[in-house]
Amino acid sequence: MQLMQIRPTEQVNVDQDCLGLLYTQLGEVGAEDVVCRAMEELALRMSHCKKLHQAQDRAGLRKSVHRLIAIAEQIGMALVAQVAADVMACIDAEDDIATAATLSRLVRSGERSLTAIWDLPDLTI
Repeated sequence: MQLMQIRPTEQVNVDQDCLGLLYTQLGEVGAEDVVCRAMEELALRMSHCKKLHQAQDRAGLRKSVHRLIAIAEQIGMALVAQVAADVMACIDAEDDIATAATLSRLVRSGERSLTAIWDLPDLTI
């Protein structure tokens, strides 16, 4: 028998219109401050979500994932927000296997989205 390792990937997209609106509303310095803080909070919250899941703290995980949605939407990470909503639906359904799978997808898409923001040519964070 041959085992195959599957490495799922997501096509991530950062909504540059959303980021542009932040820059228009807050100016360059203000927008960069908001984006930088949001990216840091997103990374910390994803790490915290993994710990909560390992501790089997459904209520804490749901609360943390819910907050993640607002952060992701603020900086144009629609896929991350959608996957986070999917994680919440799995938690609400008390489906531990689906929760683990969608949480893994959330972390993957979140990490790739953070990298995509860092790689934006016009962003000076």
